[in-house]
Amino acid sequence: MYSKAPLSIWVTGASSGIGREVAEQLAGEGHNVYASARNAESLASLVHSAKGNVTAIPCDVSDDRAMADILSNYGIETLDSIFLCAGTCEYIDMPVLDIDMVRRVADTNYFGIVNSCIAALPLLRKSPNTTHIVGVGSMSSYLGFPRAEAYGASKAAMSYFLDSLRCDLVGEIDVTVVYPGFIKTPLTDKNDFPMPFLMTAEKAAEVILKKSSKRPLKISFPSRLHLLLQAMKVMPGLWYNTIAARMSRAQGGQQ
Repeated sequence: MYSKAPLSIWVTGASSGIGREVAEQLAGEGHNVYASARNAESLASLVHSAKGNVTAIPCDVSDDRAMADILSNYGIETLDSIFLCAGTCEYIDMPVLDIDMVRRVADTNYFGIVNSCIAALPLLRKSPNTTHIVGVGSMSSYLGFPRAEAYGASKAAMSYFLDSLRCDLVGEIDVTVVYPGFIKTPLTDKNDFPMPFLMTAEKAAEVILKKSSKRPLKISFPSRLHLLLQAMKVMPGLWYNTIAARMSRAQGGQQ
């Protein structure tokens, strides 16, 4: 359980995957959930299926102007927590580096986080409770992965942004950055490579909510993949010259 007391919580990326599961589980715990995503039909389905109070707020987190007033437009006056789950993934296919694609991914995964924080901070500051920002990043930001120049870089930027924001909000708003491994979602269903320690979105949401209740600086799971990648950070030559190089060649051969 995230919190025993009913809270007002905004969840972005709530149309599918981790975001939808987080929204459903929070609503099931009795919280007042505001669920955002671009897909209005999926949000309507969430509102219908959730066992609790969910308000749909369709929006595109990458739209700077629309996001500036999105919460006030729905009459929301205060927030206790936000779960930033909106994200997208596209892969680079060398030898082409597609700048438009890199920008698309960054617009959602990085600037979407910035826009969401800009919209939420005034309402978080109005809460009488100790408020909380939870951002879902990725273990892909630990190391460079083949074809992940756009995705991994955007998640690394997002993580740094939230870590830096934590410094300026210390004592005012808690900030937690989540580093999941491979989670079964509509995005990962498109992957054409092995995904070790694959976890369901439902289980991932359970882990995030349980651990977020203690307000840690970081949450990383599954632990086996986390420890493996941390070991590779200590041995970067092994990772980049051998393991990642083989992964790159194998993926290139599949295309």
